Amino acid sequence: MATDARQNVIETIDANRDKAIKLLQQIVAIPSVTGDEGKIQAFLSDYMTKVGLDVDMWESDWEALKTHPGYIPVDRGYEGRPNIVATWKGTGGGRSLLLNGHTDVIPVGNGEGWSDNPWSAKIEDGRIYGRGSCDMKSGVASHILAVEFLKAAGVKLKGDVLINVVIDEEVSGHGTLDTVIRGYKADAGISGETSGLAVQPACIGRIWFEIEIQGKAAGIQRRYQGVSGVELGYKITKAVEALEAHRVATVKHPLYPKPIDALPCMIGAFHAGSFPSSFPATCLLKGSMATVPGEDHEGVKRSLVEAVAKAAAADPWMKDHPPVVRFVGYDAQASEIQHDHAIVQTLCRNFKEITGRDPEISGRQGAADTRFLNLYGNTPTVIFGPGSTAVMHSDDEYVSIDDYITAIKVMALSIYDWCEAR
Repeated sequence: MATDARQNVIETIDANRDKAIKLLQQIVAIPSVTGDEGKIQAFLSDYMTKVGLDVDMWESDWEALKTHPGYIPVDRGYEGRPNIVATWKGTGGGRSLLLNGHTDVIPVGNGEGWSDNPWSAKIEDGRIYGRGSCDMKSGVASHILAVEFLKAAGVKLKGDVLINVVIDEEVSGHGTLDTVIRGYKADAGISGETSGLAVQPACIGRIWFEIEIQGKAAGIQRRYQGVSGVELGYKITKAVEALEAHRVATVKHPLYPKPIDALPCMIGAFHAGSFPSSFPATCLLKGSMATVPGEDHEGVKRSLVEAVAKAAAADPWMKDHPPVVRFVGYDAQASEIQHDHAIVQTLCRNFKEITGRDPEISGRQGAADTRFLNLYGNTPTVIFGPGSTAVMHSDDEYVSIDDYITAIKVMALSIYDWCEAR
């Protein structure tokens, strides 16, 4: 460590390892599937108030959100689902930092595929298990505890720290968008999204779509007179696969050296027909595709429409009955900041100080709320979190306790440096 003060911060974190583990277990044990975030937000608001932070908690105005260009349609509003910004006010003259994370998680069904209760927060083999442990309650906890332990170590900062804990990330990202609308911004931001402790100045975009295909109806006894939606759907599925192959071969970005991993373009659901003894004249395909920073988001959508149209034009039935492509649901633009931005350098330097090695610098192979902070919030934001993108959304989701503690230390020293400890 460069100074006794910095060493004191790390020693404070090490002395509170059990407390850090307990907090993460507590919030993993609170079910918070998107739409049901009220309980966990109330818990964290109370926790951060007790830490001594100035907590602003509010419910988004759904009608106001609808007027923003970053809004995407959702099925319900935000009553009982508040966002939070907790502020540690600096003494003045330093740079400000916004720490962003979400508490909503994807559904667990009835727990099928899980070895234990998805909300158990059990510890086994150096890991904490449970839905959200990876994506991304460990990231949220690392932000809160970095600030708490800095305060406990007696650190005073010149710049302000804003801890932004949002809802609805998994569906729309409107929690972060509404943080921007509310006027919160900083000189830089760090998102605690899953990165496996890599420093990630970029994230991919994600586009959901549907393709509706209409064949020709026929009775089951005269099925040879019909045109099967199953067969038509298969042809369009292969056309989407061909588009993916083309994009993987031609789209390049330095932070995504393996395009096959970064650029999925696939059909994820295939629904044809309506009854076992009825001819399947219809087909509905649902899928998603990814983009990398620098691509024309709307142009990528057009490429899908054109690929489907080209495949349809080569089919004797679909050339006169073309499929309908719709872009519905999740729609997130890719985003990046400069790879040598000062906040990126700050994280890299402190990661090496804590671990003794240089961090991986890469692009996140998932969408992230950083798009709103970068595009609309004038807050250049990098991704750094303890969870693994390869583990998020999986059954038996987990986070490494060692990675979690490392993230707290790196976050604490990065706040110390960026916001200028006195």
